[in-house]
Amino acid sequence: MSTTFQLDTATSRANPTPSPMRRLTVPAIRERKQNGVTEDPIVVLTAYTARQAQLLDEHCDILLVGDSLGQVIYGLPSTIPVTLEMMANHAAAVVRGSYHSVVVVDMPFGSYEASPQAAFESAAYLLKQSGAAAVKLEGGEVMAETVAFLNQRGIPVMGHVGLTPQAVNVLGGYSARGRGTAEAEKIITDAKALSDAGAFGIVVEGVVEPIAVELTKAVTCPTIGIGASAQCDGQVLVTEDMLGMFERVPRFVKRYDDIAATISSAAENYAADVRSRTFPGPEQTYQPK
Repeated sequence: MSTTFQLDTATSRANPTPSPMRRLTVPAIRERKQNGVTEDPIVVLTAYTARQAQLLDEHCDILLVGDSLGQVIYGLPSTIPVTLEMMANHAAAVVRGSYHSVVVVDMPFGSYEASPQAAFESAAYLLKQSGAAAVKLEGGEVMAETVAFLNQRGIPVMGHVGLTPQAVNVLGGYSARGRGTAEAEKIITDAKALSDAGAFGIVVEGVVEPIAVELTKAVTCPTIGIGASAQCDGQVLVTEDMLGMFERVPRFVKRYDDIAATISSAAENYAADVRSRTFPGPEQTYQPK
């Protein structure tokens, strides 16, 4: 494990840092699927900060630094405005905060579509700046050449088919994909092309369940479902959605907590203490010796 991006536990308020352990590798993730079956499903959550990574790391196999940070962190209307610099900075923080999970970073819109060479330059920048292990890009058969180009040059790639948020303006929204025969066939063809090109995994988002199941059986690499099927080889959710940080979430999200209410309640109690001058108290102030 490289120590280049390790947290300085003497100065970081993110103590205590988990004990270092052997980090999972991209080949280990791909090899989870043997003869078309993944006995141990792959657990993936998004992470954008060092502290978030610390809390999630021991429970996950992959931490995905998604371009969803545009909406979740920056309040942007979509993922389209996200930049390479934003992705590199957040990915570096997640690498610093993790020891176990494979860190995968999204390639933002406009950073890879023009050509395989452009994609290589963007991907190399992201990995060099952050220390992440792999990149993820959206698109199917049309991106297969790029996936092969990157893979052959030492950059592992995770694909993404079905509902691809960066193409929201073409798709016309965030509705489920694969309801029509032609679109369903295209999604499966796209996934096969990515797998054949060397993708070590494929996110399958917002796809009607029978297509997700068929797709998972059709490709040799693991599939990571999000709004797809429990029969995928793994699952991913946006952590803030899963924690209940937002009122509006996609249909496929299961809330595992209500952190928004916890934060609001804590802020309410703090505000009351400040206004009543009961905070800070003797335990939080320094007195003359």
